[in-house]
Amino acid sequence: MSFKYLILIGDGMADRPLSRLQNRTPLQVAETPYLDALACSGSLGLARTIPPGFAPGSDIANLTILGYPSAEFYTGRSPLEAAGMGVELAADDVAFRCNLVSLSGEGTQRSMSDFSAGHIDTTTARELIAVLNEKLGGERLRFHAGVSYRHLLVWRGGETGINTTPPHDISGRRIAAHLPQGPGSGFLIELMQHAQEILSDHPLNRQRQAQGRPAANGIWLWGQGKAPRLPSLQERYQLKGALISAVDLLKGIGNYLKMTIIDVPGATGYLDTNYRGKAEAALQALREHDFVYLHLEAPDEAAHNGDLAAKIEAIEAFDRKILGPVWEGLKKRGRYRLLVLPDHATPLSTRTHSGDPVPFAIYPAPVSGKTAAVFSESAAQNTNWLLEDGCRLIEYLLWR
Repeated sequence: MSFKYLILIGDGMADRPLSRLQNRTPLQVAETPYLDALACSGSLGLARTIPPGFAPGSDIANLTILGYPSAEFYTGRSPLEAAGMGVELAADDVAFRCNLVSLSGEGTQRSMSDFSAGHIDTTTARELIAVLNEKLGGERLRFHAGVSYRHLLVWRGGETGINTTPPHDISGRRIAAHLPQGPGSGFLIELMQHAQEILSDHPLNRQRQAQGRPAANGIWLWGQGKAPRLPSLQERYQLKGALISAVDLLKGIGNYLKMTIIDVPGATGYLDTNYRGKAEAALQALREHDFVYLHLEAPDEAAHNGDLAAKIEAIEAFDRKILGPVWEGLKKRGRYRLLVLPDHATPLSTRTHSGDPVPFAIYPAPVSGKTAAVFSESAAQNTNWLLEDGCRLIEYLLWR
Protein backbone atom coordinates (compact mmCIF):
# COMPACT_ATOMS: atom_id res chain seq x y z
CA MET A 1 0.00 0.00 0.00
CA SER A 2 1.39 3.42 -0.99
CA PHE A 3 1.72 6.32 1.43
CA LYS A 4 -0.99 8.94 1.86
CA TYR A 5 0.09 12.52 2.54
CA LEU A 6 -1.84 15.27 4.32
CA ILE A 7 -1.07 18.90 5.08
CA LEU A 8 -3.38 20.69 7.52
CA ILE A 9 -3.14 24.50 7.60
CA GLY A 10 -4.43 26.64 10.46
CA ASP A 11 -4.22 30.03 8.74
CA GLY A 12 -2.58 32.66 10.93
CA MET A 13 -2.51 30.52 14.11
CA ALA A 14 0.99 31.64 15.05
CA ASP A 15 1.31 34.85 17.06
CA ARG A 16 3.58 36.83 19.38
CA PRO A 17 3.53 36.90 23.21
CA LEU A 18 0.81 39.14 24.64
CA SER A 19 0.96 40.94 27.99
CA ARG A 20 -2.71 40.16 28.60
CA LEU A 21 -1.79 36.46 28.34
CA GLN A 22 1.16 36.82 30.73
CA ASN A 23 3.54 36.97 27.77
CA ARG A 24 2.13 33.84 26.18
CA THR A 25 0.67 33.37 22.71
CA PRO A 26 -2.83 32.14 21.81
CA LEU A 27 -1.28 28.79 20.80
CA GLN A 28 0.22 28.46 24.29
CA VAL A 29 -3.09 29.30 25.99
CA ALA A 30 -5.44 27.27 23.79
CA GLU A 31 -6.26 23.68 24.74
CA THR A 32 -4.77 21.65 21.89
CA PRO A 33 -4.32 18.01 22.95
CA TYR A 34 -3.92 16.72 19.38
CA LEU A 35 -1.39 19.37 18.35
CA ASP A 36 0.54 18.66 21.55
CA ALA A 37 0.46 14.91 20.90
CA LEU A 38 1.78 15.53 17.40
CA ALA A 39 4.65 17.62 18.83
CA CYS A 40 5.47 14.79 21.25
CA SER A 41 5.35 11.89 18.82
CA GLY A 42 6.55 13.49 15.59
CA SER A 43 9.15 16.14 14.80
CA LEU A 44 8.62 19.79 15.79
CA GLY A 45 10.41 22.78 14.27
CA LEU A 46 10.15 26.27 12.83
CA ALA A 47 9.89 27.15 9.15
CA ARG A 48 10.19 30.46 7.33
CA THR A 49 7.26 30.39 4.91
CA ILE A 50 7.71 34.01 3.82
CA PRO A 51 11.01 34.32 1.91
CA PRO A 52 13.04 37.52 2.21
CA GLY A 53 11.85 40.31 -0.03
CA PHE A 54 8.21 39.18 -0.20
CA ALA A 55 5.26 40.68 1.66
CA PRO A 56 3.76 38.24 4.18
CA GLY A 57 0.52 36.71 2.99
CA SER A 58 -1.31 33.45 2.45
CA ASP A 59 -0.47 33.47 -1.26
CA ILE A 60 3.29 33.41 -0.71
CA ALA A 61 3.10 31.17 2.35
CA ASN A 62 0.98 28.42 0.82
CA LEU A 63 3.02 28.32 -2.37
CA THR A 64 6.10 27.93 -0.16
CA ILE A 65 4.57 25.10 1.86
CA LEU A 66 3.68 23.32 -1.37
CA GLY A 67 7.26 23.69 -2.54
CA TYR A 68 6.81 26.35 -5.23
CA PRO A 69 9.43 29.12 -4.73
CA SER A 70 7.81 32.55 -5.05
CA ALA A 71 10.86 34.02 -6.80
CA GLU A 72 10.22 31.54 -9.61
CA PHE A 73 6.44 31.23 -9.75
CA TYR A 74 4.66 34.16 -8.04
CA THR A 75 3.01 36.88 -10.17
CA GLY A 76 0.49 38.28 -7.67
CA ARG A 77 -2.30 37.23 -5.33
CA SER A 78 -5.35 38.10 -7.41
CA PRO A 79 -4.61 35.86 -10.40
CA LEU A 80 -4.68 32.94 -7.99
CA GLU A 81 -8.04 34.10 -6.61
CA ALA A 82 -9.34 34.49 -10.14
CA ALA A 83 -8.57 30.84 -10.83
CA GLY A 84 -10.40 29.91 -7.62
CA MET A 85 -13.47 31.78 -8.87
CA GLY A 86 -13.34 30.18 -12.30
CA VAL A 87 -12.31 33.43 -14.01
CA GLU A 88 -9.92 32.79 -16.90
CA LEU A 89 -7.42 35.59 -17.51
CA ALA A 90 -6.23 36.58 -20.97
CA ALA A 91 -2.55 37.36 -21.48
CA ASP A 92 -3.05 41.13 -21.06
CA ASP A 93 -5.56 40.92 -18.20
CA VAL A 94 -4.56 42.21 -14.77
CA ALA A 95 -6.60 40.89 -11.85
CA PHE A 96 -7.14 42.89 -8.65
CA ARG A 97 -8.61 41.71 -5.36
CA CYS A 98 -11.66 43.86 -4.72
CA ASN A 99 -12.71 44.04 -1.07
CA LEU A 100 -16.07 45.46 -0.11
CA VAL A 101 -15.09 47.66 2.85
CA SER A 102 -16.59 50.04 5.39
CA LEU A 103 -15.14 53.54 5.33
CA SER A 104 -15.76 56.27 7.89
CA GLY A 105 -15.16 60.02 7.79
CA GLU A 106 -14.95 62.36 4.81
CA GLY A 107 -12.28 63.46 2.35
CA THR A 108 -8.72 63.18 3.60
CA GLN A 109 -10.06 62.04 6.98
CA ARG A 110 -11.59 58.86 5.59
CA SER A 111 -10.54 55.75 7.51
CA MET A 112 -10.69 51.99 7.02
CA SER A 113 -13.22 51.10 9.71
CA ASP A 114 -13.76 47.49 8.54
CA PHE A 115 -11.84 45.72 5.77
CA SER A 116 -14.64 43.12 5.47
CA ALA A 117 -17.72 45.39 5.74
CA GLY A 118 -18.74 43.45 8.84
CA HIS A 119 -18.15 40.12 7.07
CA ILE A 120 -20.96 41.03 4.73
CA ASP A 121 -23.13 38.13 3.61
CA THR A 122 -22.57 36.82 0.11
CA THR A 123 -26.11 37.47 -1.15
CA THR A 124 -25.94 41.18 -0.31
CA ALA A 125 -22.38 41.45 -1.58
CA ARG A 126 -23.25 39.95 -4.95
CA GLU A 127 -26.06 42.46 -5.44
CA LEU A 128 -23.67 45.33 -4.73
CA ILE A 129 -21.02 43.93 -7.08
CA ALA A 130 -23.68 43.58 -9.79
CA VAL A 131 -24.51 47.28 -9.41
CA LEU A 132 -20.84 48.22 -9.72
CA ASN A 133 -20.56 46.09 -12.85
CA GLU A 134 -23.61 47.77 -14.36
CA LYS A 135 -22.41 51.32 -13.64
CA LEU A 136 -18.61 51.00 -13.87
CA GLY A 137 -17.96 47.84 -15.88
CA GLY A 138 -17.39 47.65 -19.59
CA GLU A 139 -15.08 46.29 -22.24
CA ARG A 140 -11.94 47.01 -20.18
CA LEU A 141 -13.30 46.51 -16.67
CA ARG A 142 -15.23 43.62 -15.21
CA PHE A 143 -16.20 42.96 -11.58
CA HIS A 144 -16.64 39.32 -10.52
CA ALA A 145 -18.55 38.43 -7.36
CA GLY A 146 -16.90 36.10 -4.87
CA VAL A 147 -17.74 35.16 -1.29
CA SER A 148 -18.59 37.62 1.51
CA TYR A 149 -16.30 40.65 1.14
CA ARG A 150 -13.80 39.02 -1.26
CA HIS A 151 -14.33 39.90 -4.93
CA LEU A 152 -12.36 40.47 -8.11
CA LEU A 153 -11.76 43.20 -10.68
CA VAL A 154 -10.23 42.34 -14.07
CA TRP A 155 -8.67 45.25 -15.95
CA ARG A 156 -7.96 44.38 -19.56
CA GLY A 157 -4.63 45.87 -20.63
CA GLY A 158 -4.12 47.16 -17.09
CA GLU A 159 -0.99 48.29 -15.29
CA THR A 160 0.97 45.85 -13.13
CA GLY A 161 3.48 48.25 -11.57
CA ILE A 162 1.01 49.92 -9.20
CA ASN A 163 1.83 49.80 -5.50
CA THR A 164 -1.19 48.72 -3.47
CA THR A 165 -1.79 48.01 0.22
CA PRO A 166 -3.91 45.19 1.70
CA PRO A 167 -6.89 46.75 3.53
CA HIS A 168 -6.40 44.54 6.59
CA ASP A 169 -3.02 46.26 7.04
CA ILE A 170 -4.66 49.63 7.66
CA SER A 171 -7.60 48.81 9.92
CA GLY A 172 -8.68 51.92 11.81
CA ARG A 173 -6.24 54.14 9.89
CA ARG A 174 -6.77 56.96 7.41
CA ILE A 175 -6.67 55.67 3.87
CA ALA A 176 -5.17 58.72 2.09
CA ALA A 177 -1.55 57.65 2.56
CA HIS A 178 -2.31 54.08 1.48
CA LEU A 179 -4.15 54.65 -1.79
CA PRO A 180 -2.64 53.08 -4.94
CA GLN A 181 0.57 54.70 -6.18
CA GLY A 182 2.56 54.56 -9.40
CA PRO A 183 1.69 54.37 -13.12
CA GLY A 184 -2.05 53.81 -13.54
CA SER A 185 -2.86 54.55 -9.92
CA GLY A 186 -4.90 57.65 -10.78
CA PHE A 187 -7.30 55.52 -12.77
CA LEU A 188 -7.74 53.11 -9.84
CA ILE A 189 -8.24 55.89 -7.30
CA GLU A 190 -10.90 57.49 -9.50
CA LEU A 191 -12.61 54.12 -9.87
CA MET A 192 -12.61 53.61 -6.09
CA GLN A 193 -14.09 57.09 -5.60
CA HIS A 194 -16.89 56.42 -8.11
CA ALA A 195 -17.62 53.14 -6.33
CA GLN A 196 -17.91 54.97 -3.00
CA GLU A 197 -20.47 57.35 -4.50
CA ILE A 198 -22.52 54.47 -5.88
CA LEU A 199 -22.37 52.27 -2.79
CA SER A 200 -22.90 54.97 -0.16
CA ASP A 201 -26.36 55.75 -1.54
CA HIS A 202 -27.43 52.17 -2.25
CA PRO A 203 -30.67 51.06 -0.47
CA LEU A 204 -28.99 47.92 0.88
CA ASN A 205 -26.36 50.03 2.63
CA ARG A 206 -28.96 52.44 3.99
CA GLN A 207 -30.76 49.39 5.34
CA ARG A 208 -27.59 48.00 6.91
CA GLN A 209 -26.90 51.30 8.64
CA ALA A 210 -30.47 51.48 9.95
CA GLN A 211 -29.95 48.00 11.43
CA GLY A 212 -26.69 49.06 13.10
CA ARG A 213 -24.52 47.02 10.74
CA PRO A 214 -21.45 48.29 8.84
CA ALA A 215 -22.24 49.65 5.40
CA ALA A 216 -20.26 48.28 2.45
CA ASN A 217 -19.71 51.84 1.23
CA GLY A 218 -16.43 51.39 -0.61
CA ILE A 219 -14.14 49.05 -2.52
CA TRP A 220 -10.43 48.49 -1.99
CA LEU A 221 -8.26 47.26 -4.86
CA TRP A 222 -5.00 45.40 -4.19
CA GLY A 223 -2.94 42.25 -4.82
CA GLN A 224 -2.81 42.69 -8.60
CA GLY A 225 -1.05 40.50 -11.11
CA LYS A 226 -1.19 38.52 -14.34
CA ALA A 227 -1.79 34.80 -14.72
CA PRO A 228 1.19 32.69 -13.55
CA ARG A 229 2.64 29.52 -15.03
CA LEU A 230 2.76 26.73 -12.45
CA PRO A 231 3.60 23.05 -13.03
CA SER A 232 0.94 20.70 -11.71
CA LEU A 233 1.35 18.71 -8.52
CA GLN A 234 1.50 15.58 -10.66
CA GLU A 235 4.30 17.02 -12.79
CA ARG A 236 6.28 18.22 -9.78
CA TYR A 237 5.80 15.37 -7.30
CA GLN A 238 4.00 12.59 -9.18
CA LEU A 239 1.07 12.94 -6.78
CA LYS A 240 -2.67 13.10 -7.38
CA GLY A 241 -3.87 15.84 -5.04
CA ALA A 242 -7.04 17.35 -3.59
CA LEU A 243 -7.54 20.69 -1.86
CA ILE A 244 -10.16 21.71 0.71
CA SER A 245 -10.68 25.39 1.55
CA ALA A 246 -13.44 27.99 1.73
CA VAL A 247 -11.12 30.65 0.31
CA ASP A 248 -10.82 31.45 -3.40
CA LEU A 249 -7.10 32.14 -3.08
CA LEU A 250 -6.41 28.56 -1.98
CA LYS A 251 -8.82 27.14 -4.53
CA GLY A 252 -7.00 29.10 -7.19
CA ILE A 253 -3.65 27.66 -6.18
CA GLY A 254 -5.22 24.21 -6.31
CA ASN A 255 -6.65 24.87 -9.77
CA TYR A 256 -3.28 25.97 -11.12
CA LEU A 257 -1.69 22.83 -9.64
CA LYS A 258 -4.50 20.74 -11.22
CA MET A 259 -5.65 19.44 -7.85
CA THR A 260 -9.23 18.34 -7.25
CA ILE A 261 -11.07 21.17 -5.46
CA ILE A 262 -13.50 19.84 -2.86
CA ASP A 263 -16.26 22.21 -1.79
CA VAL A 264 -17.63 21.43 1.67
CA PRO A 265 -21.20 22.57 2.42
CA GLY A 266 -21.20 25.11 5.23
CA ALA A 267 -17.52 26.05 4.82
CA THR A 268 -17.48 29.82 5.35
CA GLY A 269 -13.89 30.80 6.09
CA TYR A 270 -14.84 32.01 9.56
CA LEU A 271 -15.68 30.74 13.06
CA ASP A 272 -19.00 29.29 11.93
CA THR A 273 -17.39 27.10 9.28
CA ASN A 274 -18.11 23.39 8.95
CA TYR A 275 -15.01 22.02 10.70
CA ARG A 276 -16.14 18.41 10.91
CA GLY A 277 -17.31 18.48 7.30
CA LYS A 278 -13.82 19.47 6.23
CA ALA A 279 -12.24 16.68 8.27
CA GLU A 280 -14.61 14.10 6.82
CA ALA A 281 -13.99 15.42 3.30
CA ALA A 282 -10.23 15.05 3.78
CA LEU A 283 -10.50 11.42 4.83
CA GLN A 284 -12.92 10.69 1.99
CA ALA A 285 -10.59 12.33 -0.53
CA LEU A 286 -7.74 10.03 0.48
CA ARG A 287 -9.59 7.09 -1.04
CA GLU A 288 -8.89 8.43 -4.53
CA HIS A 289 -5.98 10.83 -3.97
CA ASP A 290 -2.39 10.47 -2.76
CA PHE A 291 -2.24 13.95 -1.25
CA VAL A 292 -4.74 16.22 0.54
CA TYR A 293 -4.23 19.86 1.47
CA LEU A 294 -6.76 21.19 3.99
CA HIS A 295 -6.87 24.90 4.83
CA LEU A 296 -8.78 26.63 7.66
CA GLU A 297 -9.16 30.42 7.52
CA ALA A 298 -10.83 31.12 10.90
CA PRO A 299 -7.78 31.89 13.12
CA ASP A 300 -6.50 34.43 10.61
CA GLU A 301 -9.84 36.24 10.37
CA ALA A 302 -10.06 36.43 14.15
CA ALA A 303 -6.57 37.93 14.36
CA HIS A 304 -7.35 40.53 11.68
CA ASN A 305 -10.35 41.55 13.77
CA GLY A 306 -8.18 41.81 16.91
CA ASP A 307 -10.41 39.24 18.63
CA LEU A 308 -8.32 37.21 21.08
CA ALA A 309 -11.19 35.02 22.31
CA ALA A 310 -12.20 34.16 18.75
CA LYS A 311 -8.64 33.28 17.79
CA ILE A 312 -8.29 30.90 20.73
CA GLU A 313 -11.68 29.40 19.89
CA ALA A 314 -10.63 28.89 16.27
CA ILE A 315 -7.35 27.23 17.27
CA GLU A 316 -9.14 24.87 19.63
CA ALA A 317 -11.72 24.04 16.95
CA PHE A 318 -8.93 23.30 14.47
CA ASP A 319 -7.36 20.93 17.00
CA ARG A 320 -10.53 19.21 18.19
CA LYS A 321 -12.69 19.18 15.07
CA ILE A 322 -10.15 18.88 12.26
CA LEU A 323 -6.80 17.50 13.41
CA GLY A 324 -8.33 15.08 15.92
CA PRO A 325 -10.79 13.33 13.58
CA VAL A 326 -8.32 13.36 10.67
CA TRP A 327 -5.49 11.84 12.70
CA GLU A 328 -7.72 9.19 14.25
CA GLY A 329 -9.01 8.33 10.79
CA LEU A 330 -5.50 8.09 9.37
CA LYS A 331 -4.48 5.60 12.03
CA LYS A 332 -7.02 3.18 10.55
CA ARG A 333 -5.81 3.67 6.98
CA GLY A 334 -2.29 2.24 7.03
CA ARG A 335 0.79 4.16 5.94
CA TYR A 336 0.54 7.95 6.04
CA ARG A 337 2.52 11.13 6.65
CA LEU A 338 1.03 14.25 8.22
CA LEU A 339 2.25 17.86 8.31
CA VAL A 340 0.44 20.48 10.44
CA LEU A 341 1.27 24.19 10.66
CA PRO A 342 0.06 27.78 10.26
CA ASP A 343 0.81 29.18 6.83
CA HIS A 344 2.07 32.39 8.44
CA ALA A 345 1.76 34.31 11.70
CA THR A 346 -0.98 36.90 12.19
CA PRO A 347 -0.16 38.70 15.47
CA LEU A 348 -3.10 40.16 17.34
CA SER A 349 -0.86 43.08 18.32
CA THR A 350 -0.64 44.23 14.69
CA ARG A 351 -3.80 42.63 13.26
CA THR A 352 -1.96 41.78 10.06
CA HIS A 353 0.40 39.14 8.66
CA SER A 354 4.03 38.87 9.65
CA GLY A 355 7.03 37.05 8.23
CA ASP A 356 7.89 35.38 11.56
CA PRO A 357 8.88 31.70 11.26
CA VAL A 358 5.98 29.41 12.16
CA PRO A 359 5.90 26.15 14.15
CA PHE A 360 5.30 22.93 12.27
CA ALA A 361 4.95 19.28 13.24
CA ILE A 362 5.46 16.24 11.01
CA TYR A 363 4.41 12.69 11.81
CA PRO A 364 6.05 10.18 11.60
CA ALA A 365 9.22 11.98 12.66
CA PRO A 366 11.66 12.61 9.78
CA VAL A 367 14.23 14.06 12.20
CA SER A 368 14.91 12.36 15.55
CA GLY A 369 15.06 14.20 18.86
CA LYS A 370 13.04 17.22 17.67
CA THR A 371 10.10 16.78 20.00
CA ALA A 372 8.36 18.87 22.66
CA ALA A 373 5.58 18.50 25.20
CA VAL A 374 3.43 21.10 23.43
CA PHE A 375 2.88 22.65 20.02
CA SER A 376 3.79 26.34 20.25
CA GLU A 377 6.11 28.96 18.83
CA SER A 378 8.55 28.85 21.75
CA ALA A 379 8.54 25.04 21.97
CA ALA A 380 9.38 24.84 18.28
CA GLN A 381 12.18 27.35 18.70
CA ASN A 382 13.64 25.30 21.54
CA THR A 383 14.06 22.25 19.29
CA ASN A 384 16.68 24.25 17.34
CA TRP A 385 15.29 23.00 14.04
CA LEU A 386 14.75 26.01 11.77
CA LEU A 387 14.07 25.64 8.06
CA GLU A 388 15.07 28.98 6.58
CA ASP A 389 13.77 27.74 3.24
CA GLY A 390 10.16 26.75 3.87
CA CYS A 391 10.01 25.05 0.47
CA ARG A 392 11.92 22.19 2.10
CA LEU A 393 8.91 21.32 4.27
CA ILE A 394 7.37 19.20 1.56
CA GLU A 395 10.68 17.36 1.09
CA TYR A 396 10.55 16.25 4.72
CA LEU A 397 6.90 15.28 4.37
CA LEU A 398 7.61 13.19 1.29
CA TRP A 399 11.04 12.03 2.55
CA ARG A 400 12.55 12.60 -0.87
